[in-house]
Amino acid sequence: MRDVAVQQHMPRRRQGHTTAVTLGGERFYITANARTDATLGEVFIQWGKQGSSCAGLVDVLAIAWSVALQHGVPFTDLVRHSIDLYFVPTGRTDDPQIPRARSIADYLARRLAIDWLPFHQRTELGIFTVGEKMDQARDWMARTDAELSAPPAAEDDTLRAFRWALATGLGPPSQPPDQTRIPAAHA
Repeated sequence: MRDVAVQQHMPRRRQGHTTAVTLGGERFYITANARTDATLGEVFIQWGKQGSSCAGLVDVLAIAWSVALQHGVPFTDLVRHSIDLYFVPTGRTDDPQIPRARSIADYLARRLAIDWLPFHQRTELGIFTVGEKMDQARDWMARTDAELSAPPAAEDDTLRAFRWALATGLGPPSQPPDQTRIPAAHA
């Protein structure tokens, strides 16, 4: 017998929050509500004039997310399939944690992941806030600086030539002529 997805109905009174964001010059309002177990249960998106094609399309996106969540689709699967979707409006946002987005679907996935997923799950999805990216860069720079500042264990000619080429961009240094091969009369 097939497993049938059963809808988990939302409570009458819900905890949630609304995020207002401007993406590519367009204003969006995203409302995310929690189920009784404090997990994401439904999403609403408002954009533009009610009844317009654009408003209808984002309503369909929000309804699809909400129905999927209420029928047991893992939140991370919804996020994974919405990240980096590209369509207009696109570009800069006024959200300091997500300064750019490729579409409202991309922004929605990133914003909800930041708000509702623990850090280790967001790491697996590659979703970080600007502050988290800066911390990662700072850690990487400190490790790289320590590696580059450490004295080499043993320096050979190949390593010396590589460093010369890297530092100067001129290629390996020319080798001095071998004095043992030059006849004494010419030396």
